[in-house]
Amino acid sequence: MSSTCQRQGADLAAASGHLGSHPGFPEGLLAGTSITARGHRRESTVGAAAVAVAVYAPDLVARLGATSILGADPRLNVLDEAGFAAAEIIVVVADSIGERVFKFLREARDGSRLESPPRCVVVTDHFRTEVLMTAIECGMAALLPRRTLEGEKLVRTILAVSQGAAALPPRLQGSLLTQLERVQRDVLEPQGLALSGLSTREREILRLLADGHGTEEIAAMLAYSESTVKQVLHRVMTRYELNNRTHAVAFALRTGAI
Repeated sequence: MSSTCQRQGADLAAASGHLGSHPGFPEGLLAGTSITARGHRRESTVGAAAVAVAVYAPDLVARLGATSILGADPRLNVLDEAGFAAAEIIVVVADSIGERVFKFLREARDGSRLESPPRCVVVTDHFRTEVLMTAIECGMAALLPRRTLEGEKLVRTILAVSQGAAALPPRLQGSLLTQLERVQRDVLEPQGLALSGLSTREREILRLLADGHGTEEIAAMLAYSESTVKQVLHRVMTRYELNNRTHAVAFALRTGAI
């Protein structure tokens, strides 16, 4: 074995030992892990497609240890740095979350080759409420405590997030609602917009359409030209890829916009 591989193997062993002794990463989770010298899981022989995961940690030991733990699960495909553009989920392990992490996540999302940018699972014991909206903008869908986290729960969370779920502590859920209310009041409402994505005028027209009125009637009731009403409906259908006006009404009803 070359000296380079020996050093990489030693680094990984040290990382695994460090995390194994940490209360958040029990030693048993490392049993049976199949790791290459580069610190990522070999190709799984399981038929089902594995979730592509990238691990980001400013600390090398934490990064190698987390890679080792996640690489033990055949449902996950842990990527090396060269493959980050294919990541569906990014796992961030850090003492605290700040601009350095956000810069990385923005660059990762901008460089993603996927149709939808990667979602993020953050593992930290120090998360400031003030950065919540920025973290969500950068793709954070789950926040887990580092000190008490078990590897099995981390894997379950990654799989759930890959299916569209989210996992935020109750205190952050309350803060998120408060901040969304503030955005609605201070930013969107003055522009005639709403969190639903529909403007006040769009909601008015769709509501009247749902009541059975035609475009000519709606134009007269709202003092618009019929052409304007049709243009508004066309923009809504184009924006949300809706097939027709009936579909647009159904969409507005389903999302609670009207």
